[in-house]
Amino acid sequence: MNAETSDQAAVFAVAVSLRAACEKREAQDSRLNLSEAYSGMDEFWRELLRVGILFEEWACRHVAFDHLWEVWPYFLERRFGEACLAVMDATELASFDADDCLRVAFRLRLPVWEDGVLPIPVDVWVGNPVEGASFKAFRIQSVREHLSDAVVIPFTETSDPFDEELGERYFGIYGVEADGTLEHIADRRSYMFARDLVMKLAPGATCEERVMGLW
Repeated sequence: MNAETSDQAAVFAVAVSLRAACEKREAQDSRLNLSEAYSGMDEFWRELLRVGILFEEWACRHVAFDHLWEVWPYFLERRFGEACLAVMDATELASFDADDCLRVAFRLRLPVWEDGVLPIPVDVWVGNPVEGASFKAFRIQSVREHLSDAVVIPFTETSDPFDEELGERYFGIYGVEADGTLEHIADRRSYMFARDLVMKLAPGATCEERVMGLW
């Protein structure tokens, strides 16, 4: 699909998937009444469609569709509902926003473009073409600092992008020795700055200007 154009089939697939997941949750929980939670099923459907529109518009801006090897609407119909209810309660769809789009994308492991703004994980390995160099490769990895004890930890696809106990994402640059040992070289606030340093350390190396996270 064209990543610039919303797909109405995808919007409908989100709504159908989310409805099925919510109704399944309702059948399992006697305390949950979707009609009461949304003041009627018409309003429930409006929220389903709103979520579908919002997520599809977000995906068109951020998802690397060329790297998604599934038919987008079918994928959403199969997976979206359960992924959404893993990050929010079935009664809270009215609060679904752009942050929740990213939370669901984490759950779905979608290929999301690194754009310097979204807090997504990045892990890039760059071969070193310089003959005789002590580092055989370089690694650019997103990291965050645990605020309570100042310990730096990797920011990966299993992380919570909105964990308030962690600081802002930045990028660690590591040299990789022949035996796989990593040596920390420097940190940079953006992927592009980290890439620029690696290109200086390894002239002639191939390091993508645009990379993905999550996938």
